[in-house]
Amino acid sequence: MEVTTFIWMFLVLKIPVLAAFALIWWAIKEPEPATDGEEDGGSRRPDPHRGPHLPRPPRRGPHAGLPLPSPKRVRTTAASPGRHTTR
Repeated sequence: MEVTTFIWMFLVLKIPVLAAFALIWWAIKEPEPATDGEEDGGSRRPDPHRGPHLPRPPRRGPHAGLPLPSPKRVRTTAASPGRHTTR
């Protein structure tokens, strides 16, 4: 009876070990390369983070005109914080 129990346990306990090996093999195997002629079936979506292409800035240097002049600076006088004239 002890021998049959030992053989039974030996065979039954191999099933989870083989299942673990199969799971690990399935997880680490390399994917099959896709052929060039296959379609993806419409599962690819456009990249939502890619924005529209913006126009190029105008060329500077010998192929274009001079750069635009900088805008005129406007200075305003700020009232000092200690002077308040209220009447």
